[in-house]
Amino acid sequence: MLNNRYSVLGVMSGTSLDGVDLAHLKFKVENHTWTFEILETQTVAYTDFWLEQLKSAINFDEQKLQKLNKDYTQLLGQIIAEFIERNQLKNLDAVCSHGHTILHQPQNGYTLQIGNLPEIAQYCKQTVVCDFRVQDVQWGGQGAPLVPIGDRLLFAEYDYCLNLGGFSNVSFEAPHGRIAFDISPVNTVLNFYANKLGQNYDNHGKIARSGQLNPILLKALNELAYYRLPFPKSLGVEYVYSTVLPLIEKFDIPTEDKLNTFVQHIAYQTAHALPKKSGKLLATGGGAYNDFLMHHLRSELPEMNIEVPSAKILEYKEALIFGLLGVLRLRNETNVLSSVTGAKQDHCSGMIYR
Repeated sequence: MLNNRYSVLGVMSGTSLDGVDLAHLKFKVENHTWTFEILETQTVAYTDFWLEQLKSAINFDEQKLQKLNKDYTQLLGQIIAEFIERNQLKNLDAVCSHGHTILHQPQNGYTLQIGNLPEIAQYCKQTVVCDFRVQDVQWGGQGAPLVPIGDRLLFAEYDYCLNLGGFSNVSFEAPHGRIAFDISPVNTVLNFYANKLGQNYDNHGKIARSGQLNPILLKALNELAYYRLPFPKSLGVEYVYSTVLPLIEKFDIPTEDKLNTFVQHIAYQTAHALPKKSGKLLATGGGAYNDFLMHHLRSELPEMNIEVPSAKILEYKEALIFGLLGVLRLRNETNVLSSVTGAKQDHCSGMIYR
């Protein structure tokens, strides 16, 4: 008989490179209804060395990638072990870890999340459920987004669940199943330009607010071919470096203007992506702290009730949902939706290392 209560650690590292998010989670399921509690949390920032490694890895050859994967698996295992020790966590059912995406090329049948080698279970001395994306790509899917199953099971009261992270993605129920897709780059681009001004990120969007809109750049961004593609579709950091940044860099304008224009581009594309412009929208991810972005999002969607949740949900929602994905994997229940990824069928994905 399956358990109806679980205590797990959710672990996530996003493309915006904020660090490793860890959340101790309690789940309960009764009559097919899931509830959750977020307990101890921490974000462990990357050192300058690791930031440089993760930013540069897109250009590594196979040998360097293998070494990076080994080293990062050890780093992640140590971070997890230290979190468990610091918080005196006992009797965890599993550590449920996303790893860190280095390459995401589903069109070529390939995706790589480092930190998911079997040794991670030895480093943190726990059962680990991880590597959730690979099977979906092998089955013809995008391998992303994976969060929508959690949106359905944990946040059903919202019409839309929007995450504003390295990229923005949205999920919602449609007549033939749940739909989800990546909308546009967000912090992958905003942080790139904040870094140029000596900042880790644009705090509350103050730098963007100080800039001016460049209508010609905005028009060029909105005409990018990705936005006309049907879903399922997903974005990787490769797209930012091959397409988005080269386009922006053609414009000899102040960095503040680039930030201002790109924020307005994000807001426009987000509103454009939603089939219904009213209802309740849950906004999470680091971008929800960007007041300038949220102002423009509300201007583009005046009839939408846009809710920003408590800090724990806002900052740790992805860790929360990867915790749920791991629990569903332990239960051998569907944790990836084909209506979202385009895979040949719903499936139960993830490796279990004991």
